[in-house]
Amino acid sequence: MDLTRYLGGGGRGSSASQMPPLVSPPPAPETERAGSSAEEPIPFVRSEPGRQDPVPDQRGPAEPVLGPTGRPMPDLPEPRPVTTHGNARVISMCNQKGGVGKTTTTINLGAALAEYGRKVLLVDFDPQGSLSVGLGLNPHDMELSIYNLLMQRDVSTDDVIVPSGIPGMDLLPSNIDLSAAEVQLVHEVAREQTLQRVLQPVVDEYDVVLIDCQPSLGLLTVNALTASDGVIVPLECEYFALRGVALLKTTIDKVQERLNPNLAIDGVLATMYDGRTLHGREVMERLVQAWGDSVFHTVIRRTVKFSDSTVAGEPITTYAGASPGAEAYRQLAKEVSARCLDG
Repeated sequence: MDLTRYLGGGGRGSSASQMPPLVSPPPAPETERAGSSAEEPIPFVRSEPGRQDPVPDQRGPAEPVLGPTGRPMPDLPEPRPVTTHGNARVISMCNQKGGVGKTTTTINLGAALAEYGRKVLLVDFDPQGSLSVGLGLNPHDMELSIYNLLMQRDVSTDDVIVPSGIPGMDLLPSNIDLSAAEVQLVHEVAREQTLQRVLQPVVDEYDVVLIDCQPSLGLLTVNALTASDGVIVPLECEYFALRGVALLKTTIDKVQERLNPNLAIDGVLATMYDGRTLHGREVMERLVQAWGDSVFHTVIRRTVKFSDSTVAGEPITTYAGASPGAEAYRQLAKEVSARCLDG
């Protein structure tokens, strides 16, 4: 049999296109066989560049803004204006550890309160005289200091108080002479109430008296706590500073029990905070766990502007008024006013 002829081939010269297809073509789609009754497929349309299709808003209520302490930041009001001055609240800046920001806080909190119209008296109760130096005074040029006020009955507060250079804020200066007072007061009657006695005449002239204590828990610090209505504890965000604050709490409790039942802790202030470090964040977390709501929402962060303003002999609120450090102390002034001045 001629297979070529049977398969429809045309011999050796025939074209391959004449070969019948070996595989049947696929059946036509159902839509083609059904005619026009089938629906057209839905076309895919790309979004225009930059165009966002509306998405249903599935968010719940707005989350509160958390501050560096891990708690929601309160909306603090401006301190209310005062028309008359007097009945001052006496507040001690106290911590037995040095270098935690007591003097810096005393100067800048006082200046911020003065900006809000409060009449403020700063008391330098540290023999190192850092508060006086930080406001531009030379400790060697002082004719009278708080030492004379404590030890000499013929010296009055008006003789010792000097202007600080900030409107509304005055200073009771100190120098190394104060170190002798701690020894001499040991033999005095009611030695723990000596500072309270000399400050009594000025309480009716000021709104706030801030006492910068020395870094120890000796007789001078006990005098400051006895004369105070409240205590602010500046605390560096560092492990050793956190570890030693328990001893300060014991001292405050003893003074409250034996000498000054009205003494209260106005707050614990975290200073020199660096949120970029894990150590700083852990110390902050433990501080809030230990002290709870006593910790101020305001946190003082590290900045070189504090050192620069100290060299310039003025508060950061006037040296670098728009800096984050100045704004932090203004925020602290609002919080202190809301907690213990306007409340």
